[in-house]
Amino acid sequence: MSRVDDLFEELKTFQSNKRLPPVELWQPERIGEIDIRIDRDGGWHHEGRPIDRLSIARVFSTILRLDDGEYFLVTSPEKLKIVVDDVPFIGIDAQVRGDSQMSEIIVSTNMDDHVELSGQNPLEMREGIPYVEVRNGLFARLSRNVYYRLIEHGQDEDGIWCLYSNGTRFELGSTD
Repeated sequence: MSRVDDLFEELKTFQSNKRLPPVELWQPERIGEIDIRIDRDGGWHHEGRPIDRLSIARVFSTILRLDDGEYFLVTSPEKLKIVVDDVPFIGIDAQVRGDSQMSEIIVSTNMDDHVELSGQNPLEMREGIPYVEVRNGLFARLSRNVYYRLIEHGQDEDGIWCLYSNGTRFELGSTD
């Protein structure tokens, strides 16, 4: 097995072993707000000050839920609205295995999620900016360097720059 294959399998195993709380099943009675904001660069803030301990932000990210366009931190007894400037995650790295239509791509986020691009976790372009669905409607915006790395693995198909992962075609934009 090659080094890339080893890394791919390690990331897939890490993600599949990650136990996330079933926030989509919880319907708490107590609903409120908390002064937490996720800025455009993926930084977490509480009462206007950065949350410096990444481990705390990572725990909060596991109980994050999107309901009707609003973001909440959800536990079984409580649901607290927070502010998200763009999306809650940033795609900070990508690994590519294979070529062309046989590629597999894993995007890693600032919150330690490792997402395989696929029909289940699609990459989509919004006004020329790439986003990937991490889970349950929560997206990561890809950093510029990750986007450029993915562009290198794309191909021109009738004037559209395309990328493949796990048998799914993603359109990155016009080549005109």
